[in-house]
Amino acid sequence: MWEPIGQAGSISDRIERQIIDLVDAEQLKPNDRLPSERELAALLGVSRPSVREAVKSLEARGRVHVRHGQGVFVAAPRSQQDLRAALAQHEVTLAELFAMREVLEVPAAGWAATAGEKARIAAAAAALGELNKAIRVNPPDFALLEKLDAAFHMRIVEAAGNRFLRQTLGVLQEMLAAGMETTLLVPGRLEKSREEHDRILAALRAGDAAAARAAARRHIRHAHGAALSRIETERREAGRAEA
Repeated sequence: MWEPIGQAGSISDRIERQIIDLVDAEQLKPNDRLPSERELAALLGVSRPSVREAVKSLEARGRVHVRHGQGVFVAAPRSQQDLRAALAQHEVTLAELFAMREVLEVPAAGWAATAGEKARIAAAAAALGELNKAIRVNPPDFALLEKLDAAFHMRIVEAAGNRFLRQTLGVLQEMLAAGMETTLLVPGRLEKSREEHDRILAALRAGDAAAARAAARRHIRHAHGAALSRIETERREAGRAEA
């Protein structure tokens, strides 16, 4: 995927442009490691100082991370970094978290149904199959359920075929985990969630974008309600313990 730069114009600028173009085309993804300085210079037909200058500029712009002793890695988009930082610092409320899930996942379900890519929908179906199998295990392994539940939602976002959405996958994974820590423990929620997931998948398979969006929205709002119910239960239990 690397192409020789040539010697015309600002070589370091052209190296930067090629790396950014590869990231935008998703041939390079967040956390991918770039070739070493020596390798990149050979691949592009440029000098190592030119590569070094381009990497410094990309690092200053937040496009790459230099990890000493490990190499140069593609950075996540700035918006993704900011949202991840907010989550880590607990600056995002539960209401904001579920509202953001609606913003991302509802249109994703519609786009996935419209795109109708059989391989990607099959991947979502396989993820849901694994989740439903785990739901039937008694006692439930909540750590595994959380992982498999998130995987199903992630496959839907991937099936949407939207590049910006795919760039949010890492943050969405954390958002899902934050909500599931509360919702999966609500009595009856696992079975209700299974039914809602089945409706989403059915709409994807039918290519019904409106039904997919409605099913995704309903699922997220029910999950939000379950999370609020769980928090209220914990608050009442804490109050009784203090009394």
